[in-house]
Amino acid sequence: MPGVRVWVDGRLVEEGPSFDALDHGITVGDGVFETAKVVDGQVFARDRHHDRMDASLAALRLPPLDRARMDEGIAAVLGVGPLPFGRLRWTVTAGPGPLGSDRLPGAATYLVTAVAQDRPPSSTSVAVVPWTRNERGALVGVKSTSYAENVVALAAAKRMGATEALLANTAGELCEGTGSNVFVVRGDRITTPALESGPLAGVTRALAIRWLREEGMDVAEDRLPLSVLDEADEVWITSSVRDICAVTRIEVAPAARTAAGTTLAAPAVSARTLGDGPGPLARAAQEIFARRAAAEPNP
Repeated sequence: MPGVRVWVDGRLVEEGPSFDALDHGITVGDGVFETAKVVDGQVFARDRHHDRMDASLAALRLPPLDRARMDEGIAAVLGVGPLPFGRLRWTVTAGPGPLGSDRLPGAATYLVTAVAQDRPPSSTSVAVVPWTRNERGALVGVKSTSYAENVVALAAAKRMGATEALLANTAGELCEGTGSNVFVVRGDRITTPALESGPLAGVTRALAIRWLREEGMDVAEDRLPLSVLDEADEVWITSSVRDICAVTRIEVAPAARTAAGTTLAAPAVSARTLGDGPGPLARAAQEIFARRAAAEPNP
């Protein structure tokens, strides 16, 4: 991809091969990653992302993050040139391994990439898709490089003109997006799915909960039926690059057929429009988050 800066295990890669073909991150998706926004060359919430990566590594029974080594890579890609706004991603894989799920002992692979991008809009549309998150799965809470499920779900949402897909869990509860957490507003109360429902513990999610509560807003974590999307006055998604983004339109993807031939029913919610821009609580939340993030770049 043009404009992407790449660092792998101690060296900037300008051209040519950068990864071992037998790396377990490639062969079986055995690795974890973090994505953070960069503003004027500064990584937002770096320590929180490092903390979450350590939690993901522990869940996969991989060694703890070597923060000095990873920070070396981050400094290298950011040192290539100015980056007014962009996306930074750092990855740790289990390193070279066999063509199967077993691992070989040895050093992990460290990878850092960065790319400039436009600042995200304040609102967007989403699509509810028929696939589900397994809230009892082995990768719950892990930001794993095994992302194929998200690729399929997001592609379905984009076919409907949306920029994100929302998924329920196996219990029929609202869970998360492919790369975002979700918040719903009913009256003056803001609620996001509890971690017990299976969403990733988003860095932006946690900061939004904390900062909005500190500024007097009523924010709760709870198990929510998917049908809450039909009742909500506002819906937001949050992520490391989007911050808080209001949802103005909810689409519903049709039923889908699995590779085994099973038909998954369309989600039991209705397509609806929630306005032509952020609602009043979304606007207030966006202002709070932007102000607090500017004051605390590594909260």
